[in-house]
Amino acid sequence: MSETLEKHKLSNAQIAWRAAQDIEDGAYVNLGIGFPEMVAKFQPENRQAVFHTENGVLGFGKAPKEGEEDWDLINAGKKAITLNPGAAFFHHADSFSMIRGGHLDVAILGAFQVAQNGDLANWSTGKGVPAVGGAMDLVNGAKRVCVLTDHVTKNGEPKLVDRCTMPLTGVGCVTRVYSSLAVIDVEGGRFVLREKVAGLSVDDLRAVTGGELATDGEVIDIAVPDL
Repeated sequence: MSETLEKHKLSNAQIAWRAAQDIEDGAYVNLGIGFPEMVAKFQPENRQAVFHTENGVLGFGKAPKEGEEDWDLINAGKKAITLNPGAAFFHHADSFSMIRGGHLDVAILGAFQVAQNGDLANWSTGKGVPAVGGAMDLVNGAKRVCVLTDHVTKNGEPKLVDRCTMPLTGVGCVTRVYSSLAVIDVEGGRFVLREKVAGLSVDDLRAVTGGELATDGEVIDIAVPDL
């Protein structure tokens, strides 16, 4: 990534904060493994989402403080969690019945690639566990699928592409991308820019986006706190 892009890009925490602002009060939300888990700590004070983890918890809260973990309470990424009032535990099979039955409003997860038609690739046959896992159920079962990601790879290659070249997790499933540089909707087989980081132009973003990046009305600067 160029020095200009690196200077203006959002941190993972800021991306998670921005995504949290769009979650409706009372929405049922699954948070993917990795920095999407941070979304739980950034809910607006006047809203309360119900967070779901596929290993069998509904209604978990912020991560506990260091030293206060209860390791019987973990999410799908084996991270310690806390419980909100009314939280429920259930069998793994029941958890996937919720997912496959269309009972989740939003799935938020990371990505290696997102195509302009909404295809998602977020698993790899390389290092780590070579399996797609529950993500394939989530992206097909949730009403909305949002991706949190860096806009480009560490090598500066676009992660938002014309067509995915990596193994697919889901086809035509992504509705919105919160990247380190922009907020982008997937509509009509193209990326539609809604917000961008201050200091970058639309042409700057197009230069690091592998698919068509359209505009539809005003594009505003992303407003996020220092985190």
